[in-house]
Amino acid sequence: MAKRSAPEVNAGSMADIAFLLLIFFLVTTTIETDSGLNRKLPPMEDQVDPPIIREKNIFTVLVSKNDQLLVEEELIDIADLRSLAIDFLDNGGGVGDEACEYCQGERDEASSDNPDKAIISLKNDRETSYKVYIAVQNELVAAYNDLRNREFERLFGTELGINFVDAQKQYDDPRTSLERQELLKPKLNQVKAMYPQKLSEAESTKLN
Repeated sequence: MAKRSAPEVNAGSMADIAFLLLIFFLVTTTIETDSGLNRKLPPMEDQVDPPIIREKNIFTVLVSKNDQLLVEEELIDIADLRSLAIDFLDNGGGVGDEACEYCQGERDEASSDNPDKAIISLKNDRETSYKVYIAVQNELVAAYNDLRNREFERLFGTELGINFVDAQKQYDDPRTSLERQELLKPKLNQVKAMYPQKLSEAESTKLN
C-alpha cells in the first residue's frame, strides 16, 4: 500500500501575521516612565567673589539615611515642613533697605531679612529613599507656590480670577493664545521677583 504524502503547510502568510502582531503590541503596550522634578537651571553668570550670606538667611534641611527630617537641627515631621518654610521665607525681619513691606511673617530679627535674601539649603544622605527625597522637594516648592498664590491673588485676583499656579500652567500651555501669554508674563515675573525660588541643594554625602 502506497504511503500518503504529508500535506504541506502554507507558511507564506506567517511573516505578515508576525508583522501585524508586532505592530499590535507596539501600539497597545504602555511604557512606564520614572517620576521626576521639573527644574529650570539658572543661566551661568561670571561671578568673581561669592556673596556674603548671613546665617539667619539660610534655612537648613537635612534628610538622614533613615528618612528622618532635620530642620534647623530639630527633628520634625514632613507634614510640618511646608509651614516652617513659609514662616522662614515670609518672615520679613529686615530693616531699612532690607525691609519687606508685603511680608506677613513674625518679623523676627533672628530669622530671614526678606524673601530675596532667604535661601533654603537642602542636603540628603546618600541612602535617603527616593520617595522621601521627592516628598521633601515637593513640600519646599509648595511653600514658594503658596506664598506666590497669595500675592498673585492679592494683586491680580480681581482682574484674572486665578492663582499663580494656574496662571503659570496657562502660560506654559502651548494652546494658550499669544495675547493671553503676553498678559500673564509680566504678572508672573512680578510675583516671582517677590518670592524668588532660592533652593540650594548640596551634593549627597554620608550624614552621621
